[in-house]
Amino acid sequence: MRYGTSESMTVIAAYLYRNGKKVEAVSLERPVHCARERSEFIWIGLFEPSEEELRTLQESFGLHPLAVEDALKAHQLPKVDVYGDQLFIVARTAHLEGDQLAYGETAIFVGETHIITVRHGSARAHTALRAQLEAAPALLSHGVDYVLHAILDFVVDGYLPIVETIEDEVLKIEQLALDAFLSREDVTRLFTLRHELIKFQRILGPMSELVSKLVHLDLPYLDAEVRPYFSDVLDHVRRVQATVAGLRDILTSVFEISTLLEQQRQGTITRQLAAWAAILAVPTAIAGIYGMNFQNMPELKTQYGYFVVIAVILVLCTTLFIRFRRAKWL
Repeated sequence: MRYGTSESMTVIAAYLYRNGKKVEAVSLERPVHCARERSEFIWIGLFEPSEEELRTLQESFGLHPLAVEDALKAHQLPKVDVYGDQLFIVARTAHLEGDQLAYGETAIFVGETHIITVRHGSARAHTALRAQLEAAPALLSHGVDYVLHAILDFVVDGYLPIVETIEDEVLKIEQLALDAFLSREDVTRLFTLRHELIKFQRILGPMSELVSKLVHLDLPYLDAEVRPYFSDVLDHVRRVQATVAGLRDILTSVFEISTLLEQQRQGTITRQLAAWAAILAVPTAIAGIYGMNFQNMPELKTQYGYFVVIAVILVLCTTLFIRFRRAKWL
């Protein structure tokens, strides 16, 4: 079989591997004949290639036109498609930019003796992953299905720091809601995080279905011995799903708790104002009565009337204050 890539391509790496070891670089100038053995395959990694570049790969590797179209669009949900004896897989990457999630896409073409990755908008290159696999020839010699597992595991592992960061932010907002009023900025941030988690769940669901198919279905070039590795990736995806669902519930609870606490604080303030208003109503009422200036008001001529009225006001106000204090209104 003859494979090649053009020098103008946005190729990050393109090598022939045999028995888990990197043998030589792949290029159109040096045609490479690849044996039909699991331990011998070509792995090409591209970043945001043009349509012309992907069409060149399509001709060289016999890629299905529909798969190439999907790889060009770069706006697909995670999925796995079977085109004859080839697999086409789309995985979605994610990374945080401030409080918002940014998404990328990794399209993967899997054939008997080749695996091609096409990345769009992904913040994490596969350079470190390739080096890690090359350092373990015994595993890399398993073939393209093991490389596929490693790529998906690499993508899913990128979700964990996102979830941990959001979890820390959620806990901070939760503590803030318990300590004081949430400001408008805090509430806006709370809803932003909730919105981002909802969008993230829309990615995690199809990702879980994708990996589940790789575990349970008989697909080309996926050996039964590699299925436990995909099961491990599936466990990671489901763990992230459970964590995200829990964070959504916490955010909802934080908003509800914040609303309840705010209502409680407003109720406390209302009771305090009502209590002081009742206390102040006593001297106001008495002063109002003696301010009506009727001619027949005997108390006005009483020698100690002023002191009696002041004493009555103090007694009534003190009694009301004590009663409100016992009722925890003050």
